[in-house]
Amino acid sequence: MAVAAKAGTHINNEVGMNTVKKVFTGLCIISIMLICAAPVSAAQQHSSSKVQYYPKQQVVAAFAKNAKLIEGSAGQAVYQVLTARRDGPGEVEVHALDTDIIYIIKGTATFVTGGKIVDARNSAPNEIRAKSSQGGAPHQLSPEDIIIIPPKVPHWFQAVQPPFLYLVIKVR
Repeated sequence: MAVAAKAGTHINNEVGMNTVKKVFTGLCIISIMLICAAPVSAAQQHSSSKVQYYPKQQVVAAFAKNAKLIEGSAGQAVYQVLTARRDGPGEVEVHALDTDIIYIIKGTATFVTGGKIVDARNSAPNEIRAKSSQGGAPHQLSPEDIIIIPPKVPHWFQAVQPPFLYLVIKVR
């Protein structure tokens, strides 16, 4: 019994370590994309920004809660890094101001962008939600894929193969 428990712990630690490696790889890729895409003045390049570090335990805990890992700013952009776990489809989302950068860590999903939203409602300022959409382009997402959704584009997880883990970087 103790051997089985130790083996299970080893497997869980290995899975957790692989997830953390993928998260940090994704954050690095996304950070490079943001740095390259954002115009930066000489004054901003020399700002005294502090380095922020999130150890494995904090990242894994954030995924367990679908929590915001960080919120900050870079130059004139404001960003959030959100951890997300999805076990089923979601609602259609339309963000008037935010770009979503999604990095897939684990699982697969059918993600639809564009199309006409059905029964739209305002869920918050500059945010629209709906139960579904018609038309749109389906994307088959799998680990290490990145998809970038500009503001005002409807998008939703139409089908998910759980467990589905992903990071969302929101940039405004």
